[in-house]
Amino acid sequence: MENTYLALDLGGTKLLIGEVNADGKILRHKRYDTGFTDQITAFSIIKRSLEDYMTTVGWATDNRPVSMGLGLLGRVDNTNGIWLQIDPKYSNPIPLAKDLSELYNFPCYIDNDVKAATRATKKWGYGKDSDNFIYINIGTGIAAGLFVNNQLIRGSHFNAGEVGHTNAGVDIGIKCSCGRDNCVEQIAGGMGFDKSARLLSKTLKTKLYIPEDEGIRVDVKEIFFLSQQNDELCVQLVENASQAIAGLIMNLVRVSDPDTVILGGGIVSSGFIYPKILEKLNKTTIRFVSNGIVLTKLDPDFIGLIGAAAVAMNE
Repeated sequence: MENTYLALDLGGTKLLIGEVNADGKILRHKRYDTGFTDQITAFSIIKRSLEDYMTTVGWATDNRPVSMGLGLLGRVDNTNGIWLQIDPKYSNPIPLAKDLSELYNFPCYIDNDVKAATRATKKWGYGKDSDNFIYINIGTGIAAGLFVNNQLIRGSHFNAGEVGHTNAGVDIGIKCSCGRDNCVEQIAGGMGFDKSARLLSKTLKTKLYIPEDEGIRVDVKEIFFLSQQNDELCVQLVENASQAIAGLIMNLVRVSDPDTVILGGGIVSSGFIYPKILEKLNKTTIRFVSNGIVLTKLDPDFIGLIGAAAVAMNE
């Protein structure tokens, strides 16, 4: 009987729970809405959802999964199983791995969500044959996982890879919550497209629907579509985002000297913006990226869940 792993991918709006085999294949899964704001609430949602999953979905084989793995927002002490922080505004360290292990009688391991996706990329994706690669997740926000000499870089405060808060050379005068101006996340992430659209729509013509409620973001797919219709605002938004991502890639390449750069996340998964990024890369800067800048071959909708399975394997 094959070994399976219980995987949990906790995002800002949803929790995916699934069972994954040793080849990274998802055997079954279920989605739960979250919308939490702090770790204590999130812990309650995890417990409630796990109990529902075990009752309504159950195991894919006659055996229980070998172990449980979670990919989480924020800072995570992977070694000690402590979820340190979900957000700078909400910090309440909890021994999540220990608590879940005792509750459900599973060995339990946790990691940051993008680092989990990076571990999946190392095990089953384009990072499998590389000791030096960068995985950049470009979704609602932007973050990266860096493998250097076959080691995933974590940093002294488990905060390595927060590359969305760097400047990539596009200046539109947009403020970031971190206190800096023109962070790449504010230009090329899902939230950044929304903020940039609201700012630039004051001077550029557009047919883009911009909700009055700032709690509802503009649709990036609509931006991509309208940019092909030469909508003034949307053309500029795509130009800014592709330039910012290209700048970010070139900055990171100079830092860690990877042979491969892998792009994932909802903003790039359609492939629309990908060639626009490539054409803005300086050939001299990326000359040593011998395996190229590629889109992840792992399913972008489930790379977090597969990453959580990689965490569960604890390799």
